[in-house]
Amino acid sequence: MSQLNKCPVCQSNILTIFLERERVPICQNLIINDQRSAMEIPLGDLSLAVCGECCFIYNQAFDSSIISYGHDYDNTQSFSGVFTEYLSQLACALVFDKGVQNCRIVEVGCGKGLFLRKLTELGGNIGYGFDPSYVGPATDLDGHIHFEKSYYGPECAVIPADVIICRHVIEHVPNPLDLLHSIRLALANSPQAKVFIETPCVEWILKKQVMWDFFYEHCSYFTAASLTTAFETAGFRVDNVRSVFGDQYLWLEAKPLYSGDKLTISKKPGSLPDLATRFSASESELRRVLETRIEELAREGGL
Repeated sequence: MSQLNKCPVCQSNILTIFLERERVPICQNLIINDQRSAMEIPLGDLSLAVCGECCFIYNQAFDSSIISYGHDYDNTQSFSGVFTEYLSQLACALVFDKGVQNCRIVEVGCGKGLFLRKLTELGGNIGYGFDPSYVGPATDLDGHIHFEKSYYGPECAVIPADVIICRHVIEHVPNPLDLLHSIRLALANSPQAKVFIETPCVEWILKKQVMWDFFYEHCSYFTAASLTTAFETAGFRVDNVRSVFGDQYLWLEAKPLYSGDKLTISKKPGSLPDLATRFSASESELRRVLETRIEELAREGGL
């Protein structure tokens, strides 16, 4: 299963595979109606490599042809009161602190459209959402919001945008620079446009030993450094990147660079390769402890 190639973000060949798992379910958030379908779900492999140059982590064994996101896919988290409050605070911060008002917003990977609706209603904005898993009307809120049940790609760049938002999408993309180049193309005539992106923080996963946060759907994992490198490489100026939601996520704010702007690309691997190595060394023991505990609970009738 092991293979070595070039880092999709910085093209470095200084790569170390630190985690391999065979035959794992390819989907975490697929709604399945019966046991047989669940047992027959396609399987894939994990072969996670960490880049020694920019600290990007990605699944070298990922095969995009075996995974798709349709109407049965649902990763909605609004059933959680804590998460709903977080989304409300985030929407208010964008509208009132970042000036996302009376703007044309494009949300790449809008899910069921909850967050885009918040921004549209709260800030008097016009919203365009792209997501193959979207379920609902194509147009809503008196024509102020529009949805496309499709992926966002270069052909979508004809829609001008003042703001582009992309939350929890880039980790599903095996070639993140392709997505960022599409976004950059959409902003060709919008020099003041703002880009906001949110994605899981891989340092939090490694430090907290959250081994279940490595799964097939997520083929790309970022630190603040690798996310910055990706954006700079795609032609953006990164204004801010920070940890949010209890440090579980990264939040990045950027603007497009234009002719005359100086392009700088930073690569700061820091201690991540060592952190990944330590995670790998302790994962087998952690799995053994958990498997033993599950067996004990089963014997006690606790499952």
